[in-house]
Formats: sequence, C-alpha cells, structure tokens
Amino acid sequence: MKDQKIKKLVLSSIFAAIVCAATAVVSFPLPGRGFANLGDCFVIICGGLIGSWWGFASAAIGSALSDIILGYAVYAPVTFIIKGLMALAVYYIAAKNGKTSVLKTALSAVAAEIIMIAGYFLFELAVFGAGVAIPDLVGNGMQAVVGAVTGTVLLSVFLKNKKLYSFFE
Repeated sequence: MKDQKIKKLVLSSIFAAIVCAATAVVSFPLPGRGFANLGDCFVIICGGLIGSWWGFASAAIGSALSDIILGYAVYAPVTFIIKGLMALAVYYIAAKNGKTSVLKTALSAVAAEIIMIAGYFLFELAVFGAGVAIPDLVGNGMQAVVGAVTGTVLLSVFLKNKKLYSFFE
C-alpha cells in the first residue's frame, strides 16, 4: 500500500512538471488574454493515466505554476481548480473502470474542455467583466480544440498499450 502511494506521488510530481513545461514552454498568444499550448493535452492524460485525486493534483499544480511563470498569476487559483476538475472529468468518464474506448476518451476530453471554457468565462466575467470574458471565448475555444484532439489521441494510445498502461495502475 505504501509503495503504491509513493509511486502515485512520484508520477503525479513528474506529470505536474510535464504539464507546467507543456504549458509554459510551448505557448503562443491567442485572441484575447489567453494563450494556446499543449498543457491541456497533458491535463487530459493526467486524468486518464494517473486518475482520481493524484491526476487532479498533477494537472492543477502544473497548470497553476505555468500561469505564475508566464505572468498570469491572477489566474493561478482558478486555473488550479479548473485544470484539476478537467482531470477528474477525464478520469470519471474515460478511465475509472479500466475499460475505455476512443469514443469515451474523446467524450471525456470534450467534457474537460467544456469545464475549461465555462470556468474561465465565469471567472473573467466576475473579475474583468463581459468586455473581456466574451472575446476570450474565441481563444479558449481554440485552446479547447487543440487540447481535446491532442489529448484524445495521446491518451487513447496510452490506454490501448496494456504494458504502458499497467505501469500507471
């Protein structure tokens, strides 16, 4: 039992670093205040491979750290919540019972990205007003497409490879 917790802690830490790097290093500005990156791809993978609260933690911590690194510290607390919830959605929709399909993986990625779009919209609406929140829907939508497609493809590959997937169990 203790070995399993240590393994999950180590995997979660590694994936938090991967999420942070994929978000901060591979990013470019989008219309509005956002930026496109590969972070959501790895947030989706965290939910599918690490699962549950460990996936939540790795996605949330890695994404919030990248906000701080990129100068979007005001977004870090809400990013922590949104990205963690995204990982949980993927886990509960696609990976919890261990049997999944490309369709379930795609549906989980779409659900996760809906959480992202709605979460940032509500945050920006409350903090910055409709003048910021509404235009940012375009950029967040573009980010969602990138994240959902790349996340679905990579997570499907990982989940179909029994040897690789067993490493994460």
